[in-house]
Amino acid sequence: MNMRSSARTPSSARDSSLPPKPPENSEPPELSDSGASDSGASNSGTPSADSRPEESSVARANTARVYDAWLGGSENLPVDRALAAEIAERAPWVPLGVKANRAFLERAVEFLARVGVDQFLDIGTGLPTARNVHQVAQDILPDVRVVYVDNDPDVVSQAQEILAGQGKVTAILGDARDPRAVLERAAQDGGLDLSRPVALLFIAVLHFLSDDDDPAGILNSFRERLAPGSFLVVSHVTPVTGANAPAMRQAVRMYQERAVPFIPRNRKVVGRLFGDWELIPPGLVEIDQWRPVTKRRAEARVPALGAVARLVR
Repeated sequence: MNMRSSARTPSSARDSSLPPKPPENSEPPELSDSGASDSGASNSGTPSADSRPEESSVARANTARVYDAWLGGSENLPVDRALAAEIAERAPWVPLGVKANRAFLERAVEFLARVGVDQFLDIGTGLPTARNVHQVAQDILPDVRVVYVDNDPDVVSQAQEILAGQGKVTAILGDARDPRAVLERAAQDGGLDLSRPVALLFIAVLHFLSDDDDPAGILNSFRERLAPGSFLVVSHVTPVTGANAPAMRQAVRMYQERAVPFIPRNRKVVGRLFGDWELIPPGLVEIDQWRPVTKRRAEARVPALGAVARLVR
């Protein structure tokens, strides 16, 4: 998601464009599902032709569409697929991380829908590509209401086209750093009933907020305005060591060169972001270990933590 108004963070599907390509001998940056929180194609699996990007008007790859390509979606162009393939060849752990983050999102949304949550607010959504919140939730609760939020007007406009006719689902313009305005618009334009529980999703977004932005304070501000019984879902990139450490350092440098914060945080720091939100089992864990459908570990360690928490007063 493009969450900054002055120093614009990647909106991916949630940035309008990828960071500059790394030097030939270095790894490409890790991409976040924040710009690309892709809510897949339509329920039929095929987005409308009108929602697809015009190939003639796009000269360079777009982060949102690269994510879409990794996730098997249809909202991408040859230039995006070429870059996705290049990054996957040079750094296989990047698309693996994107897929693991998407799988975590699906498991969390399914869990919440099964316990009866029928309102979802997804912050930093980007393009609704591949299988996303509304599709997972609608499989369990057909009448579920989902509001996607991004701060890139072009992304929101295209998302609205993609989501047309898909039930009580919409995309709105908003900045995560202004929780009150986001919630007011989600209620007014998205139909959320804030007197009832809402599932608040920050998937691969908070590492694009600097410490000065006070991500813990942002989560607490949302908490103060949501009804008891609401839930919070977070995934967050963490530092890595070993062979992939240089690639992570390169990613941080490249974002910093664009005046974009990219801040992997360790388990202790991520844990503090939850504040008074009450973690539910298994707590804060590596994303592939949050209620996995299989006991088999992922092909490679994904440098990201995830958790679901409940609002209790």
